[in-house]
Amino acid sequence: MGIRELLSLAILMAALVVVPTAQAAPSPGEHKMDIYYPGTEELAPDEMRVVACGTGMPSPRPKQAAACWLVELGNGDKFLFDIGAGSHERIAAQKISYDYLDKVFLGHLHVDHYGDLASFWLGGTTMNRLTPLRVWGPSGPTPELGTAHALKLMKGMYAWDIASRESVIDPRGMVLEVTEFDYKGVNKVIFEENGVTIRTIPAIHSLDGAVSFILEWNGLKFTYSSDTAPNSWWIEHTKDSDISIHESFLPPSLMITKMKFIPKEALIVSTIVHTSPQQFGKLMSLTKPRMAVGYHFQNDFDTLPVMIEEVRKTYDGPVVFAEDYTVFNITKDKIRVRDSAIDEAVFPPNPIREKNPIPPPTESPYSKFISDGHELFPEVLGPIWDKINKENGTDYKLPE
Repeated sequence: MGIRELLSLAILMAALVVVPTAQAAPSPGEHKMDIYYPGTEELAPDEMRVVACGTGMPSPRPKQAAACWLVELGNGDKFLFDIGAGSHERIAAQKISYDYLDKVFLGHLHVDHYGDLASFWLGGTTMNRLTPLRVWGPSGPTPELGTAHALKLMKGMYAWDIASRESVIDPRGMVLEVTEFDYKGVNKVIFEENGVTIRTIPAIHSLDGAVSFILEWNGLKFTYSSDTAPNSWWIEHTKDSDISIHESFLPPSLMITKMKFIPKEALIVSTIVHTSPQQFGKLMSLTKPRMAVGYHFQNDFDTLPVMIEEVRKTYDGPVVFAEDYTVFNITKDKIRVRDSAIDEAVFPPNPIREKNPIPPPTESPYSKFISDGHELFPEVLGPIWDKINKENGTDYKLPE
């Protein structure tokens, strides 16, 4: 490749690609307007914000968590689409009260699309969530392969975790409400509240039981593929989206050289099980979104030029190849794309509801065997409890 071609490629990358970086959060008054600082901007009543909380592969890495997208609306509603391994950390970085983050939509049951659900559910109870967590997910070809069964088993797997927390923190956030819908539904409404409509279409990925999502609100249309091969439902029902987020997997050549797949594996995984970049471009050419977004690949200095070159063979419209923390602000007039500055030392936001007092336990959670080994050191803890009681106007007694 000559100097002219390299320069052209660099200009193309600068025009098309957002590469977010984690930066130190500034003090008030120091904000640069080309950077998004979570927790500092209110949405306009007619505005949608979409945040990439996971854009990578089944094995998360420090740079990219697995699939997760946060959608925030000007009416106050917030939705999570997929919640793959590693994404909980990115969600927490948004500095949003967990009470607002109570709606999760799963495209399918691969670990890179719901691997952090348990962490978000039960970890959220210690982060001050006081509302039930509502989860929507598809049925499967058999009941045992559907969302309801999977999350029933998840609750059983975490029985010790749940039992250990119930007597020490407000348990309202431990409630898990699961809505399973038919994966065969075509443009079928699965959610309709507060002026927001969410529909699903079937996806083609690995096994029956995968779906893609369409969210419409206030004249804006958000579409999200989760994982899927190209299909007629996507082409028919996602036309003219304001933002169209679709997987764009590494091409077979990079699956071989970077991921060490054998050629047949690379061909099947990249072009049949998933959507290759040229196929992604073809889909965007057919559906013509205001903004196309490619995700679900290792977005690096050496892979990105290949992805751009492949997509441009079949699509010449606006596109962003997302990394974690890419932010889109969408109105009917404008789409703004920015990096995020992330506070890596984030603490949980304040709850939006008052916590219920925890009644004193009627019996110890421990057996006599364990209790006999417990050393409280009352001479150490007594002053600590007295200090906290004095500062907060309480009169809690140190257990004996």
